[in-house]
Amino acid sequence: MANLPENQRIVITGVGLAAPNASNLSEYRQKLLAGKSEITTIDLRYMDQAPAGVCTFEETRYRKKKENKRGTRAGCISVYCAHEALGDAGIDFSEYGKDRTGVYIGLTEHGTVETENEVYNISQFDYNVDYWTHHHNPRTVLNNPAGEVTMSLGITGPHYSVGAACAAGNAALIQGVQMLRLDEVDLALCGGISECVGSFGIFASFKAQGALAEHDDPTRASRPFDRDRNGIVISEGGCIYTLERLDKAKGRGAKIYGEIAGYAMNSDARDFVLPFGERQSQCIDLALQRAGMNPEDITIINTHATGTKQGDVEECKAIRQVFQDCPNTYINNTKSHIGHAMGAAGVLELAGNLSAFDDNMVHPTINLDNLDPDCDLPNIVANQAKQLDNVEAILNNSFGMVGINSVVIVKKYRN
Repeated sequence: MANLPENQRIVITGVGLAAPNASNLSEYRQKLLAGKSEITTIDLRYMDQAPAGVCTFEETRYRKKKENKRGTRAGCISVYCAHEALGDAGIDFSEYGKDRTGVYIGLTEHGTVETENEVYNISQFDYNVDYWTHHHNPRTVLNNPAGEVTMSLGITGPHYSVGAACAAGNAALIQGVQMLRLDEVDLALCGGISECVGSFGIFASFKAQGALAEHDDPTRASRPFDRDRNGIVISEGGCIYTLERLDKAKGRGAKIYGEIAGYAMNSDARDFVLPFGERQSQCIDLALQRAGMNPEDITIINTHATGTKQGDVEECKAIRQVFQDCPNTYINNTKSHIGHAMGAAGVLELAGNLSAFDDNMVHPTINLDNLDPDCDLPNIVANQAKQLDNVEAILNNSFGMVGINSVVIVKKYRN
């Protein structure tokens, strides 16, 4: 993807997000650099309490309470993030047609929350289906969050969701790049959304696997790479980007956060749950190849590590294999701050590092008190942010269940 013409170079010009510790990029960056987690504890239906990442944002900023009630939590987060991204990019559709705008939203799952709630609701009425809401079908279709964005903004171009487990945010970002390069759209709103804290079933499943994090202090429950890590902290959240072709972005004087330099996706083809470091390293290699980069060209690797025993080790094997001779490549993890936002994980974690192109800081991995020897990688930034002379490229890992792997590389924009 090196040496492409400007109408094939794709840049990020706007970011809208809702994270468990922030509702805009500036606040988010400050919290990450300070190592401030706001993971809390929630009560779960049929279960005890569990640590979780819950978003606080202005839910009625862009649509009325009645619209939020009719729609979904995922849709509410999506609408907020999409409006914020457009505002951040300075896009009012005077220079882009709404019929030439695509909306691509990555999801780990969708409809679980609504189905659980409706089953619980009719259980209070002796399972009388007359009490089942007629809104259930439009709420649970997979394209719902993307569709709610188009209705809120009057966008008439294509919209759909990208189902790719916890690699879904990256997958939607890749989809946006591809659609712009194919001239299917002129502007792409793409990212990932998670409403998972509303589903007791997701918590129950991870608990049954022995993979649900536990800690007396919820802010310390997410502990990737730490010897004492004991599982995943489930979080909700969302992040949507505006992607544009470079020539159009330059023509309107847009702020450019970074340029999508390369990407890759592949499959383990081995197991429903267990990750595979060798296939992850192949995915990283392919992304570097497409970007026309060498491993030593990467300044920051934002890891996917979730805090599970084997998952963290397998990713470290992959990183060690590709970056073993890269003394100037630094490694961090964002889930230690915000938990695992599932379909939103990759894009939220990338967003947390984008500002490094301006401030040259690597935000830390927090709660890393006793590094697991099997996760001992050179240049893991632990517990305190690190100042660098320059940040040229960020590599973002996202891997998911049923063996799906994704890598996105963003580089500092230069003419």
